[in-house]
Amino acid sequence: LLQTKRTSRGSAVDLHYWIGRDSSQDEQGAAAVYVTQLDTALGGSPVQHREVQGHESETFQSYFRNGIIYKKGGVASGFKHVETNMYNIKRLLHVKGKKHVSATEVALSWDSFNKGDVFLLDLGKVLIQWNGPSCSIAEKSRGLALARSIRDSERGGRAQIGIIDNERDSPDLMQIMRMVLGERHGELRDATPDTKADELQKANVRLYHVYEKDNDLVVQEIATRPLTQDLLQHEDCYILDQGGFKIYVWRGKASSPEEKKAAFTRAVGFIQAKGYPSSTNVEVINDGAESAMFKQLFQRWTEKNETQGLGKVYTTGKIAKVEQVKFDTTQLHARPELAAEQRMVDDASGEVEVWRIEDLQMQPVNPKTYGQFYGGDCYLVLYTYLRSGRPHYIIYMWQGRHASVDEITACALNAIELDKKYGDEAVQVRVTMGKEPRHFLAIFKGKLVIYEGGTSRAQKSTPEPGIRLFQVRGTDEVNTKATEVPARASSLNSNDVFLLTTSQVCYLWCGKGCSGDEREMAKMVADIVSRRDKHTILEGQEPAEFWEALGGKAPYASEKRFQEQSTHYQPRLFECSNQTGRFIMTEVVGFCQEDLDEDDVMLLDTWEEIFLWVGKASNAQERNEATASAKEYLKTHPAGRDLATPIILVKQGYEPLNFTGWFNAWDPYKWSDGKSYEEMKNSLGDVSAISEIKVDLNNLSLNKRTLSTTNLAGSGTANASSEYKSHFSHSDSNSYSNNYNSNSHSHSSHVPNGEGIYSREVLMHRTVDELPEGVDPTKKECYLSDADFHDIFGKSKDEFYQMPKWKQQNEKKQFGLF
Repeated sequence: LLQTKRTSRGSAVDLHYWIGRDSSQDEQGAAAVYVTQLDTALGGSPVQHREVQGHESETFQSYFRNGIIYKKGGVASGFKHVETNMYNIKRLLHVKGKKHVSATEVALSWDSFNKGDVFLLDLGKVLIQWNGPSCSIAEKSRGLALARSIRDSERGGRAQIGIIDNERDSPDLMQIMRMVLGERHGELRDATPDTKADELQKANVRLYHVYEKDNDLVVQEIATRPLTQDLLQHEDCYILDQGGFKIYVWRGKASSPEEKKAAFTRAVGFIQAKGYPSSTNVEVINDGAESAMFKQLFQRWTEKNETQGLGKVYTTGKIAKVEQVKFDTTQLHARPELAAEQRMVDDASGEVEVWRIEDLQMQPVNPKTYGQFYGGDCYLVLYTYLRSGRPHYIIYMWQGRHASVDEITACALNAIELDKKYGDEAVQVRVTMGKEPRHFLAIFKGKLVIYEGGTSRAQKSTPEPGIRLFQVRGTDEVNTKATEVPARASSLNSNDVFLLTTSQVCYLWCGKGCSGDEREMAKMVADIVSRRDKHTILEGQEPAEFWEALGGKAPYASEKRFQEQSTHYQPRLFECSNQTGRFIMTEVVGFCQEDLDEDDVMLLDTWEEIFLWVGKASNAQERNEATASAKEYLKTHPAGRDLATPIILVKQGYEPLNFTGWFNAWDPYKWSDGKSYEEMKNSLGDVSAISEIKVDLNNLSLNKRTLSTTNLAGSGTANASSEYKSHFSHSDSNSYSNNYNSNSHSHSSHVPNGEGIYSREVLMHRTVDELPEGVDPTKKECYLSDADFHDIFGKSKDEFYQMPKWKQQNEKKQFGLF
C-alpha cells in the first residue's frame, strides 16, 4: 500500500506491506522483497512499514476511516472463486476499537460473542448490530458507522440496519439471531480488555548501532532517552527500540546496499532476539526522509537550512537569535491557521482582570500593577473578549516558581469556581513561571515583568534586593516581557537588552544583536522596574561601575548555537484514557474535527503548548484527571519534554482560534448539528425487511440453525412490483394497507401530480426502478405521510421546504430518500 502526501518540503511517501494472520512465510518474504524493490524505484524516499493483521500502525489505520474488515480465506487464485449475489451473504463480524475500528469475520456461533464488543450479523439485506452490555457509546457509534458504510458502499444503500442495545427490547431481531445462530446456552464470555502499550512503555527508547565486524553482525546499545540527532552517523544503520511497542530501522545515506537490503530481516531478527511478539510494528526509515513520528522521539531535530516559523532561516553556526515576527492581528479570524501558528486567540484587545491567591482566596490586584508577577505568588488572570457578538473567556493560572503547594492547589480550585461563574465555558490555561504563552504576553501590552522571588502582598517580610538584572525580549506591545535573572555577568546575552537596577541608577545594556525596536520596548519596561535615572550603554562600552554592580566581569553567551525545537514538529492528536488504571493514549493520525469525540478527553500536542479538549459527554474521572494526564504525557515523552510547557483546557463548543486553527476547515456549527448515537439510531427507521426474513425462515420450514440466503434475499435484481407484493404477503401487510388507506385521502399539498401517500418502506433506500409507478424519484420525501415525515426528519414538510436546497439534499441523503 503506497501513500503519497504533499508537505511543505515536497512530498512524504509511506510504503506499507501487510501480513495476513494465515499468510505463508514465502508470501511474507516475497512482500519484503517487493517493498525493497519499490523503495529503490522510488529513489529511497519512502518510509517503509511492516504491518501485521490486528496490530497495524496508527498511520496504516488512519487510511481507513470507516474501519478495516478482515475476511476469511485467501484471494480468488488460491481458492475456488464463485461470483455471488451481493445480498447472498451470511457472516458474523466482530467489531473492536473506539478510534480505529477493525471487524474480523468470526464463526457463526454464540461462542464468538462477548459482553464488551459490538457484533454485526450481516444477512445481505439486513445488518443486525448487537451491542454488548458493557460497550461504550463510542464503540456503539463506531459499529454503527461501519454498518452504514457496508450498507452504502457494498449494498448500494439498499440494506437495512437493526440495532440490539438491550436484548429484551428487540424480540424481533433476537428471533432472527436465534434462527441463524441457534438457541443460546449458558452465559456469554466477559469482555476482553484491549492490550495497549502504556505511556511508560512508549517512553522507554533505546538506540542500537548495527555494524559489521570481522564478517559478524554486531548490534550494540549506544544510548537511551533523551536521544539526540548527532548519535546517527550517515555511514551506518541503527535500530531504535521503542519499548517493544515499535521498532525503527534508520539507514544512513552512506551505508552499503547490502545493509539497506537487510533492514527488515535485521528488524525481525532483533524482535525474535528480544522475545517480542512477532506482530511488533516495524518502520524502516531512510536518512533525510525521516517520518514525523521518528523525529519526535529525539529531543532536538533540525533540518539543513531549516526555515522556522514564518520565513526565518536558521543555520547551526548562528547565535541563538529568536526573531519576533510581526503579523497583522486583524488577519486572525480570516486565517485560523495563522492564529494557531502564532498561538494567538485574538488581537489581545479584550478586558483583563487579575487576582492574587492570598490565604488560599482570590484577592483583586491593583490595576496599576497589572503585568507584574512575583515568583512567590500565584495569580488568576481572567481575559474576556467578544467573538460573533458574544463574550468568550480565558482563565490563566500563573504559578510562581517559589509559591507553596497549597497556593498552587488553591489557584487551580479558584479557577474552577471562576469557570463555574461563567457557565463552564472558559478556556483554562496553566502557566508556569517563565513559560508564558504568546497571547499572555500580548494582553499586558509590553508591560509584563516577572520578578524571580518575593511577593506583591502588602505585608512583605523580606526587603527587595538592591541590585537586580532583567532580560528584556520583544519588539512590540504584543510580544515583550522582562524576566529577572541572577545579577551576574554570566547572565548576559549579546542578542538581548538587559536592565540593571541599582540604588542610584538603571542601566539599559544593549547587546550587539539587538534591534532598535527591542531597545524602545526596553525603555518602556525600564520605567516600571526603576524610578532612577536611565543610562543606555552599548555592549563593549560598559563603565567600570556596571561590572562592579554585577560582581565583576565574566564570560557570557555571545556565540551560542541555536538550540530551540525546530518546525519539524507536526501537531499530534491523542485520545486519552485511564480506564484501565494505566495512562493509555491512542494517536489519531491525519486528524480532523470529526475525530474529536463527545465522549472523550483529547490531547493536542503542538510542542509549544498542550491542549486538552474536553467532550460534553466525557466521564467525570477523565475530566478531573485531564491536567494530571497532560503532565504525565510530558513526563513520559521520549524526547524528554519541558515539564513547564503550558497546558490549555478547552471545552467542546467554546474552542479558541489558536486551537481550531490546527484543524483543516473547522466547522463552528458542528456541535449543534452533529448527531448523537441515539439520533443516528433513530434515523434508521423501521427495519421492514425483518418480517420478510422471519417469514422466509418460517414458511420454508428451515432448520432453526441454518438459513438459505438465496431465499432470504431473492435475486438482487427482483423487479419492484414483486417486492411490493412480498410486502403485502407478510405479517405486516395489515398495518401496511391500513397505513396506506388512512393516508391516501389526505394528499399533501407537496405531492407532485396529486399522487398518493406511500409508506416509508416503499420509498427509503430504493432505486428509481424499485419505486411505485408515478413517483418522482427527485421528490421521494413528498410521498410520505405527515406523521412519517415528521418522525424521520424531526420537522414538518413546511419547515423542511423553507431550508436551503443543499441542506434539504443532505438530509434526504442521510435518510435514504435522495
